[in-house]
Amino acid sequence: MKTAMISILLLASLVGINYSSAKALSRPAAADSDDLQCAHVSIIAQAFLGGHVKYTRTEPPPQERFTEQYLKRMDPSKIYLVKDDIKEIQLKTAKQWERILAQDCKFLDDIQKILVVRVKERAEFAKKFLGKDYKFDAKVEFSFDPDKKPYPATKKEAEDFLKKYIHFQISNYLASDMKLDEAKASVTKFWDRSVKRLSEMKQDDIKAGYLDSYARSLDPHSSFFSKDVFEDFEIQMRLSLEGIGATLSNQDGMTVVEALVPGGSAARSGQIQPQDKIIAVAQGEKGEPENVIDMDLRDVVKKIRGAKGTTVRLSILRKKGDGKERVEAILIRDKINLEDEAASITYLDKDVGGARRKIGVLNLPSFYADSKESRSAASDLKKLITQAKENKVEGLVLDLANNGGGSLDDAVKIAGLFFQTGAVVKQSARDGAKGEQALKDRDSAVDWPGPLVVLTSRISASASEIVAGTLKDYKRAVILGNDHTFGKGSVQSVMPVPNNLGAIKVTVGMFFTAGGNSTQHRGVDSDVRIPGPYENDEVGEKNLDYSLPPKTIDAFLSPDAYVKDGPGAWKAIETDWLKTLTARSKERVDKDDEFKKILEEIKKTKSKGKIIKLSDIVKDKDSKEKKEKARAAKNATKEEKEKEYLKRPDVIEATNVLADLMVLESGKSVTAK
Repeated sequence: MKTAMISILLLASLVGINYSSAKALSRPAAADSDDLQCAHVSIIAQAFLGGHVKYTRTEPPPQERFTEQYLKRMDPSKIYLVKDDIKEIQLKTAKQWERILAQDCKFLDDIQKILVVRVKERAEFAKKFLGKDYKFDAKVEFSFDPDKKPYPATKKEAEDFLKKYIHFQISNYLASDMKLDEAKASVTKFWDRSVKRLSEMKQDDIKAGYLDSYARSLDPHSSFFSKDVFEDFEIQMRLSLEGIGATLSNQDGMTVVEALVPGGSAARSGQIQPQDKIIAVAQGEKGEPENVIDMDLRDVVKKIRGAKGTTVRLSILRKKGDGKERVEAILIRDKINLEDEAASITYLDKDVGGARRKIGVLNLPSFYADSKESRSAASDLKKLITQAKENKVEGLVLDLANNGGGSLDDAVKIAGLFFQTGAVVKQSARDGAKGEQALKDRDSAVDWPGPLVVLTSRISASASEIVAGTLKDYKRAVILGNDHTFGKGSVQSVMPVPNNLGAIKVTVGMFFTAGGNSTQHRGVDSDVRIPGPYENDEVGEKNLDYSLPPKTIDAFLSPDAYVKDGPGAWKAIETDWLKTLTARSKERVDKDDEFKKILEEIKKTKSKGKIIKLSDIVKDKDSKEKKEKARAAKNATKEEKEKEYLKRPDVIEATNVLADLMVLESGKSVTAK
């Protein structure tokens, strides 16, 4: 209760309301519901404006932004609503803020009814269109980019587009070797489930959708976490959960086991296999099985997860020969550590200047932190670097290429592992007159003083950009990657809402690396550039709705970061080295078949734009093979995953650049051939 009270008081201070009003959030829920009430929505919505870096209650974002975000949530592909619906919804949301403050949420139900009517109409049309006279048309081409097409003006116009969309749905099933009749049945089920899901949507989900849409009208990274989404967020940050240890997906209304987590109770028991279909779930040893066919995946997950030591029973359909068998599995829930998302190191022997040298590749998928277990990305990475030194490693690659960010505190500590002490990042305040708050590495140890390459990509974001940008500013590492990183230069604070009602995530500041640069929009430029699959103009912060503008401040590099003598001494990257490394890398990349394939895919994507050709989908013979390969990868052993990881062309090139850097740091010359 103490944590809840702190959150209540913080909410009260953010929105400027009295304690008794905020206390309503902690009162016992009504007997028939523990969901969000309209009174809760009012207080939580105000909390966003109480903490946001740019907007306040006296200067809120434009009202039309909320409408736009709510429409995108309701009909992201623009296949349901028509222009008259949009006008009606715009009228109903015109004074949404005043209504929310007055605790009047009826307009949300009115809007939901409009959507349900339209979805039912489209579903009925889809089922008629897929009748006995249906013929698949592989010649269909259409633009699927909702941002570049208007809402249909009439019902007929909506149905004309829907025909193309249904052909598109069918083409995806045909590409996986499914027969036409099976594909039609699967698409029909999709439309039935869409109607069922919307018609049965809970009030809690409708109100959570409002809050998230309102948050996203502030900037791309403010959002509302419903209690289920917040639970997933905490699992991701902790890298642990309590359950059976299985990754699940929804396929045509069935809950399918995609992969088993090594060490989890499902894997240890031997009772569960990948591709098993879960049809019922029972609690404890005597609970009645509950049918979960056509149940929302999130609801199925909630039934399967549970406290460590408790029992869950699963009824499973498993493929056996040409038929299926029914299997009953009895599992004891346990704590599961998601080690695939944790920092790891791989050792390689590399030719460096004609001699074999040992190097390490540090893979950091996210900046996680679990205060309860005293485990974090920074502490794990520190241990791995110690291990690397014990193994006589002479150079390191830090792979942030698939790292979308996470804990700011861990980003500061990780950057500090590679230099002495000093400023890493400054965070701006809501009140510009207060200046920026400096976050510093205060650990005087240089954990790794040797050659360092940081691998990035267009999807390296936030905390990844802090580490890469700081090490670039101090000339501590060579940044290898696409033209630049994602460009997210903002900081978010996550605050739980009492009474298990979820959490708010609100943008509270902008950050600047030690060179005075904001990574907002521009990202971190690579010192040595290689092509990557995400390298296109649509990937990046600057393309997101209502992205905050970039800024710069004066540089604040700390002299104490540099060490010229002794065991912690490290060599600053020289401009001439970067020219040499770039020339050497380009020579290799130009000859490499894998990079040639990546460049060809980039070229195809740019030439096609958003026009989808169904004939291309159906002819894609690799589609099924790719899916099977991805599925196998999820269930691969640690050794198999490591082997595949080292085949990545960007990882290979990172080790090549590191080898060249090691030669340069030794004082020898390296020239392009």
